[in-house]
Amino acid sequence: MKTVTKDGVTSTVAQNEVIIPDFTIKDLLSAIPAHCYKRSAFRSSLYVVWDFFLIGVIYKTTVYIESLLTPEHLSLPHPFLYSFAWFVLWSLYAFATGLVATGLWVIAHECGHQAFSESKFINNLVGWILHSGLGVPYHSWRISHAKHHASTGHMTQDQVFVPRTRSQLGLPPLKPDGENLLGSSVREEVIRELHEALGDSPIGALFSAGSYLLLGWPMYLIRNAAGQKRYPQGTNHFNPGSVIFAPHQFGQIILSDFGILLWIGTLVTCAYHYGLSQVFRLYIVPYLWVNHWLVLITFLQHTDPLLPHYRSEEFTFPRGALATLDRNLLGDLGSFMGWIGATATHGISETHVAHHVSSKIPHYNAWEASAALKKRLAASGIHLEGRPGGWAEVYRVIRECRFVEDEGNVLFYKNAKGLAASRPVIAGDSASDSGIELEK
Repeated sequence: MKTVTKDGVTSTVAQNEVIIPDFTIKDLLSAIPAHCYKRSAFRSSLYVVWDFFLIGVIYKTTVYIESLLTPEHLSLPHPFLYSFAWFVLWSLYAFATGLVATGLWVIAHECGHQAFSESKFINNLVGWILHSGLGVPYHSWRISHAKHHASTGHMTQDQVFVPRTRSQLGLPPLKPDGENLLGSSVREEVIRELHEALGDSPIGALFSAGSYLLLGWPMYLIRNAAGQKRYPQGTNHFNPGSVIFAPHQFGQIILSDFGILLWIGTLVTCAYHYGLSQVFRLYIVPYLWVNHWLVLITFLQHTDPLLPHYRSEEFTFPRGALATLDRNLLGDLGSFMGWIGATATHGISETHVAHHVSSKIPHYNAWEASAALKKRLAASGIHLEGRPGGWAEVYRVIRECRFVEDEGNVLFYKNAKGLAASRPVIAGDSASDSGIELEK
């Protein structure tokens, strides 16, 4: 988006025109071949076995290479280099194990969607075991995640990645005599005010990205960070009385908490018998990588200047399902790394739009389902393929997606200059006569 300055006003000369879809659920579901909806407990279980096998191979390979990092096998010019090589080796172990374990996380997440098998009992048993082993309260998150799928992109009903509004951030109010609500032009005075209020800087964005990727997931579970803004302070995924849950779900939340207690107890027991350093190196660091990938993937699926957010008047389930992006995980590092990212995480980032259209499609059928759905959407001029997912993209999105306005029913993120990169249109219409109530 190019900007020009004239007479003290900074204006955009163009914005992306984002089509606001008007599909029915039947339109979207019928675009996907019927066999893609079939679930197989046996086939799904093979992927669980495969992921554990890969983690075992990574561990055994690392231990073998570690045994070679000695003066007897290597002749390095300085003793420090042996320690450095050891550190690099186990860092690679943590990275690779964390990426593969994210695939296990994805399978557990599919259990919560009942996509693992035709049996609800098997789905919930496998999901509870896998998610508890990764520090996730299975039923608690399954319940809130189902609400997210039902209301994706809804400003007051979605559960996570809900944009903060101008007033929630305490930003200067709109100036009716100057600032364009769609963000196609903003006065220099307003830009300065927003810059001061938001503290926009590359270092600040880098710090936000780092802390978000490291701590975002546990903070969401513990204190609803980046969650629904209307929930009361103290909302979390461990309290059966939380506003997130209904009274009849009490027992499921307790069972989820019990799984977390078992997880903590197992880690403490292992640390006692094998040493904290051993547990930290073999499990904790890969676990932190899993949390990192989870936040990176889901954040980029639901946050971008191209994605609309809706208030109740304009929200429909199909619009919410299509208010997300497919991205090739690690594709910014090259096609080979993109293949590794997609394979290790079972395509959760690459087939996410289809997953939102029908969350019961297992990951091994999601590739075909996604291709068919993209073909149908492309016929209507809708393309939901985002830039490759990686650290640079998180940084870019955080800088470009700062807030949305308090007014309007179809909203796009604005940056720290108050500029929106996108404007809504209905297919075949212009933004001015689309029939969408943009602002009130």
